[in-house]
Amino acid sequence: MTNRTLSVPEIHCGHCKESIEGAVGEVQGVERATVDIDASTVEFEFDGADGTFTAIVNAIEEVGYEVPGQ
Repeated sequence: MTNRTLSVPEIHCGHCKESIEGAVGEVQGVERATVDIDASTVEFEFDGADGTFTAIVNAIEEVGYEVPGQ
């Protein structure tokens, strides 16, 4: 498993946390996803595949949050 952290500057509340964790958690190959509201980050553990990483970024963007630099 691979651990990664993404900066998502628009995270600011519990709703953001729930939306992103839910979306990322549904991506096949993701073991866990945790949002840190104070740091505006998403940390996740996944199978390490490039396709899974792309799907994670897409899932975050699909629920309305920009992932800068990705």
